[in-house]
Amino acid sequence: MVEAYCVKCKAKREMKDPENITMKNGRPATKGVCPVCGTKMFRIGAPKK
Repeated sequence: MVEAYCVKCKAKREMKDPENITMKNGRPATKGVCPVCGTKMFRIGAPKK
């Protein structure tokens, strides 16, 4: 699972339904949803394996 910071919960959490995307500038990123509050989460950078 991918871990990211939830701004609403103010804590690091594992993303629910992570999706690998490419930003407009070509950099890889991951977007998902916080499993606790349902807020969108975003992490820049390639996912760690």
